[in-house]
Amino acid sequence: MSISDLFDSGFKDRNKGHFASIVRVAMENGHLSEEERLFLDVLAKRLEISGQEYKEILANPKAYPINPPYLHVQRLERLYDLSRMVYADHVLGPKQKEILTRFALALGFTPGNVQYIVDKSLSLLVMNVDSDTFVYEMQHMNK
Repeated sequence: MSISDLFDSGFKDRNKGHFASIVRVAMENGHLSEEERLFLDVLAKRLEISGQEYKEILANPKAYPINPPYLHVQRLERLYDLSRMVYADHVLGPKQKEILTRFALALGFTPGNVQYIVDKSLSLLVMNVDSDTFVYEMQHMNK
């Protein structure tokens, strides 16, 4: 097995774990709404989750390891990706903010400031900022 095969496998496993974590958050109320399912469909394609893997993860998302971001910067980067997916496709409609709040909480942002973080995230995306600008602005939003 070559080193590139190992890298691809690790990357694929991390994507599956990330997707499974998002499925867990989306299903925390016991079911998936149509909007959540549409969002997951788009996310699965972007994370290169196959149809079979998608079905397996939906059937048992707890079978996959959680890969929580350890560093604050990594949480912000993941928040940027999730925010961009939620905002760019307008798949979730009026539930964008609600679901993004659930994702932000699952990423480890505190309930006390999560609404401010979500509002700031969406406002930065309206301005069409790139990842680096997003992370910088989020790190310095209290200054």
